Amino acid sequence: MFHLVLCPPASHVQTCARQERRTQPLRKTSFLSLLPLGFPRTLGQAEALDRICELDLVISLNIPFETLKDRLSARWIHPGSGRVYNMEFNPPHVQGIDDVTGEPLIQREDDKPEAVAGRLRKYKDAAKPVIELYKNRGILHSFSGTETNKIWPYVYTLVSNRIPPIHAEEAN
Repeated sequence: MFHLVLCPPASHVQTCARQERRTQPLRKTSFLSLLPLGFPRTLGQAEALDRICELDLVISLNIPFETLKDRLSARWIHPGSGRVYNMEFNPPHVQGIDDVTGEPLIQREDDKPEAVAGRLRKYKDAAKPVIELYKNRGILHSFSGTETNKIWPYVYTLVSNRIPPIHAEEAN
């Protein structure tokens, strides 16, 4: 069986993935690495996924629109390396300057507030039928909040009860 996490852009689900790997390294599978995070985003993708695997758990992270917009709008990148900075929780040492090279950072056009708002509206419209599909199947579990450290314990509890631990003899 496969587990799936549905998440909007900027939901910090990668932070959950790091926490999951750190807190339970001896699980048979890492629930966040079986399928790409935030996939499927459309009903067509969900139907294609159905043809190749059977899901038994889908997690939806519900983060307020304004929180997502603020996170994405605060994102700046170093174009040469792809390093990402967030001016709120991972700022560069010097405003607008890459920590490693000293070169200027840029904000992508699609990370500007107006573009972010449009992207989030499109995501919401596209994801709604996907969420309904999994809700109707009885495999959707939704978690709401704005901070990873507050949502994570609930996600972890759900998933830990679904993925059996590896026994010492299986690990070898």
